Amino acid sequence: MLNDAAGAPDNNPPAPNFLRRRSLADLLPRALSAIVLMAAALVSVWRGGLTFDLIWLGAAVAVGCEWQHLIAAPRLRLRFLLVGLGLVLCAFFAGKAWFGTTCAILAGCGIACALAAGPGKRIWALGGMVYAGLLLVSVEALHGSAEYGARSIVWLFATVWSTDVFAYFGGRLIGGAKLWPKVSPSKTWSGTLAGVFAGALIGAAAGAHGLGGPARGLPLFVLGLATAAVSQAGDIFESWVKRRFGVKDSSALIPGHGGFMDRLDGFIAAAVFAALVGASRGLASIAAGLFVWL
Repeated sequence: MLNDAAGAPDNNPPAPNFLRRRSLADLLPRALSAIVLMAAALVSVWRGGLTFDLIWLGAAVAVGCEWQHLIAAPRLRLRFLLVGLGLVLCAFFAGKAWFGTTCAILAGCGIACALAAGPGKRIWALGGMVYAGLLLVSVEALHGSAEYGARSIVWLFATVWSTDVFAYFGGRLIGGAKLWPKVSPSKTWSGTLAGVFAGALIGAAAGAHGLGGPARGLPLFVLGLATAAVSQAGDIFESWVKRRFGVKDSSALIPGHGGFMDRLDGFIAAAVFAALVGASRGLASIAAGLFVWL
């Protein structure tokens, strides 16, 4: 737009009202998308069974396909087919707790994806299959406990979601030094630490509810600190992958949020970490390893 007096470009900043309207216009699809995603996640736990399996299978397939598209390798349709086939088989066998078979299928389909991707992208194609498969296997492994399965997933939701929210607002309210500006320019130390503490606290409150108070809540809080930190590391890892391939969002599937990788990066890392911790305890179930400490 030209300045009427001098014929020069008008470099004045937009009026505050315009910025507020644009901010509100951006916020609405983000808020609606977040509500839908949270509702789907909670319904998966509430309904359990086949509903849980299908919702998380869909999320894993979306993550796997976004990764394969992001790396810009040849034979995309073939790699999509391999991702879908591999994850469907993984969901079936993981639901039966046949994790050895599940890992073998994951490895086989990952190698097939790598061969299809061609030179220079083989490791990335294999990594995408493993990344999506780990999401599916870890949530199925945790949810498989009749006594603690649903609780473990709700605890993960509370921990990861709270970490993200408090890291976002904490970083903007407190500010300060950047955590890793070359990879994640907006992430600050203050926001990360606030998010980790809040995520551990809220997660412990949600996970220990009805289990016997501080005797269960304190170990869960300590575990939550590590889990929340891992979720932030997962966020940074996904940012690094996107920067490696020069993209801002993993896709445009979710209005206002980008793709499923963008929304689930921290949750994937946290779920895998929690499943490994639970399995290492050697208790009756993997989920029990998160809650039974005394």
